[in-house]
Amino acid sequence: MRTGKFIVFEGVDGSGKSLQATNLAQWLEQRDCQVVRCHDPGSTPLGDAVREVLLHRKDLRLDPEAEMFLYMAARAQLVREVIQPALAEGHWVISDRFLMSNIVYQGHAGGLDIDAVRKIGEIATCNIKPDLTLILDIDPDTASARMDRPLDRLESRGDAYREKVRNGYHSESQSQNTILIDATANVEEVQSQVITTVQSLCADSLDCSLEN
Repeated sequence: MRTGKFIVFEGVDGSGKSLQATNLAQWLEQRDCQVVRCHDPGSTPLGDAVREVLLHRKDLRLDPEAEMFLYMAARAQLVREVIQPALAEGHWVISDRFLMSNIVYQGHAGGLDIDAVRKIGEIATCNIKPDLTLILDIDPDTASARMDRPLDRLESRGDAYREKVRNGYHSESQSQNTILIDATANVEEVQSQVITTVQSLCADSLDCSLEN
């Protein structure tokens, strides 16, 4: 019996994660694959409430440790309520961010102990790991130019922080089942890279033609 895979999109804000996650989900659905999409934090009532605090309540002070634990709490609920049940049913799960975001934003860029964040994350995720993590890589200036909207709490931390985030993703790109994709290309070219990667690494779970 073929089963779905757990695929995560990561990268700096403005790299096109949400769009490419949507495009991949649609590509899979066109091939009769059952797909569940989610974003982290969010996609549950608890997660959405925590997301509002984390990204938009700029009036609240959030120290790095508190910020990290709030992300973990939202993720724990996401895993239990959405990801685990979907994978148990054999569905594909495509998530806009997951644990790597915590490791990069609060660890590499925020100064928390990276190994400690990773270990706490193992508890929050019930040790569920993505089958494939796609890091969309783009320089901070290009990413900022693409964001035609008010910036959230993390996006407002300035160029030095965003550069640390990008460098953190480069470090984490050496992780198992992780691919770094050039996101400076146009949408269609990036989508082609994403689909080619999924075809190559997840072909055993594709109940469909491998043609684009």
